[in-house]
Amino acid sequence: MNVEVVEAYAGLVRRVLAGPARLGRTRLVAVDGPSGAGKSVFATRLADAFAAVPGGVRPPLVRTDDLLDGWDDQLTFWTRLEEWVLGPVRAGRAGGHRRYSWVRRRFLDRVVPVPAGPVLIVEGVSAARAAVRPELTLSVLVTAPAELRLARALARDGGQVLPELRRWHAGERAHFTADGTAAAVDLVVNGAPDLPHDADRYFVRFGRRPGWEGVAG
Repeated sequence: MNVEVVEAYAGLVRRVLAGPARLGRTRLVAVDGPSGAGKSVFATRLADAFAAVPGGVRPPLVRTDDLLDGWDDQLTFWTRLEEWVLGPVRAGRAGGHRRYSWVRRRFLDRVVPVPAGPVLIVEGVSAARAAVRPELTLSVLVTAPAELRLARALARDGGQVLPELRRWHAGERAHFTADGTAAAVDLVVNGAPDLPHDADRYFVRFGRRPGWEGVAG
């Protein structure tokens, strides 16, 4: 049975800042998990928490959905992320990416800058994949029940995407199984918690991996 623990985003910020920089001089945080689990909300609140600490600065947040070349690019977008963002930041240079428009079905012309700062957060399906694990300061997997995740995705994108969503979910399951994501991440977060908490300042995680230090501060 999973044990749920309420912890503070501020404590997680301190842990990241105290951790080693492995992507050049940048501490890379990956927020992974299936569609509709709550990755975007968690990553946004974590980024906000960096800005809330004394002298803190909100780190750049790259969402992999912005880099996908449509539904068929579920996992193969990674070369684009590497070329546009991770490679330059690793070298100490600013990166930048173009956002994919799901309406126009093409990448927009404007480049979104990604500075090479102390911290970079990447959020999206497969963000904590095995290929990048040696360069991660922190890896997070956000989970939620399948029925709830499907309902959230349909509420967000509309019922017309149901066939694509079902294919997408099958691809996610295959990836997470082959990648061993759940066993490899530092932190598993409940994206649909029942425990009462201030959701802007705290999150709910499952269990405790050996060596994990409490971050409830």
